[in-house]
Amino acid sequence: MTKRKNILILNGPNLNLLGTRQPEIYGSQTLKDLEEMCVNKGKACSMNIQFEQSNSESKLVTSIQDAINTSDGIIINAAGYSHTSVAILDALNSFSGYVVEVHISDISKREEFRKFSYVSLRADYVIMGKGLEGYIEAIEKMRQQD
Repeated sequence: MTKRKNILILNGPNLNLLGTRQPEIYGSQTLKDLEEMCVNKGKACSMNIQFEQSNSESKLVTSIQDAINTSDGIIINAAGYSHTSVAILDALNSFSGYVVEVHISDISKREEFRKFSYVSLRADYVIMGKGLEGYIEAIEKMRQQD
């Protein structure tokens, strides 16, 4: 029997406002809806999903560091910190598992300052512009990793 993968899904600042913050960009589903979708998909893929959100850069860094010993992969939407946080990049560089970066919107088609992502420098795979379904694709990508 194969071991169940432990996957950390980490969400950054303002994602707690999903469903109410700029629904024309981010949709009307809530963070709770997203968590339920991801946990259910994880179960279907024989994965243990740990789902977290924080508005604090330091908490996100600590979660990544904790994942070094507990998770096989990280799915991360660092949100606004994607474009500013060398600290999150450094933490991700210390993680040896597979990393998938997810953005609900297509950051390459947004404001100029959003087009660069520090997280992308470490990510093994990047998904953007697919809405919340991008998270489901990320879980599928994790399932394909050995």
